[in-house]
Amino acid sequence: MPKTNLEVSLIGIPDNLLDIIYTACRTCYSADGAVEIINNITDDNEKKLALIRRVISSGHYSTIEHIQLTFAINNISRAATHQLVRHRHMSFSQKSQRYVREKGEFDFIVPPAIEANKELYKKFEQHMKDTADLYQEFLQNGIKGEDARSILPNATTSSMVASLNLRELIHLANLRLCTRAQLEIRMVVKKMCALVEEREPWLAEHLVPKCERLGYCDEDNSCGRMKKKNG
Repeated sequence: MPKTNLEVSLIGIPDNLLDIIYTACRTCYSADGAVEIINNITDDNEKKLALIRRVISSGHYSTIEHIQLTFAINNISRAATHQLVRHRHMSFSQKSQRYVREKGEFDFIVPPAIEANKELYKKFEQHMKDTADLYQEFLQNGIKGEDARSILPNATTSSMVASLNLRELIHLANLRLCTRAQLEIRMVVKKMCALVEEREPWLAEHLVPKCERLGYCDEDNSCGRMKKKNG
């Protein structure tokens, strides 16, 4: 049976995230050394955030690149992981289809548009079953997993550990939370952002589709949520 229960966990985030960014911001504009700054912080969170927001709004994004975030992601389709790995400032460790052999009928993700059509959904499921049978036949006849995997579809589930810095998470959110992004990748990124926002609520204003940040849509084909820049 297919698995559709996407699981995203935040497994790595600095406990002193705010202090790290604050120190980076202060270091750029202070005669004091970075060690002295972080060891002698007396400002409350409100004052820290005031400085951080001012620095970020000026486009000084290097100050948030020091924050590394790590996520564990399960039950995501290979189609969605292929989209994630296109983000060049992320690091990935993903389940290998070369070394990990699927057993029996492999798990897969069903796109909602297909699931909603009963007739096509039956054909989709049968295609997955036929593919699983052929995959097992290959293995049973001595075909190596690295070659048998060639017939596995994009819908096959995968798991991965993904790491990125805070600047890249904001960039990821700006692109992948757009309503024109595929639904599955939107749900993955939405869960990632929600987990970070639970720890750092102030980031909610940054982890949004880019149209909310820009105030207009710069896509060729707009969903209509925001007016086009020249519209």
